[in-house]
Amino acid sequence: MTVTAFHRRPEPVEIARVTSTAAELLDVLWGRASTAPASASQLRLLHILEHQDGINLRTLAASLASTPPATSRLFDRLQAAGFVERENSPDDRREVRLRLSGRGRAYLADLRARREAELQAVLDLMPAAKRGALAEGLESFCAMAASRIHDDTQGSGRKTA
Repeated sequence: MTVTAFHRRPEPVEIARVTSTAAELLDVLWGRASTAPASASQLRLLHILEHQDGINLRTLAASLASTPPATSRLFDRLQAAGFVERENSPDDRREVRLRLSGRGRAYLADLRARREAELQAVLDLMPAAKRGALAEGLESFCAMAASRIHDDTQGSGRKTA
């Protein structure tokens, strides 16, 4: 992978290109931190359940931009691994609520710790001023991305992961 040079131009197109490269490098670093009992699709499902505990299958499928049968099969594999659980809704016996299990929560916590260790090894090589600028920029980026996701969710009635 070629690391893209950044030429101090604040235009969104240039920043998008550098951010895309950074995301690809993060993916490589995170891959090094993974013990991989879960695929990328399964990880997305786990993250959704972590933030939307007790959702139903239809909502989960919409969040994954998938079909209910495909989502059900994905969920079944994670349930067999002990990462997720189904429970009947107390309000409607026909509806099943989907939850992250204790084992699933522990897996995500361990994965995050390993990923953060990989990131910290890179950040330790950066000068303190550059780390500060990165933190400030990422905080702003996260706020704007979360706002856009929230606005998209409110506008379409569809939840995104």
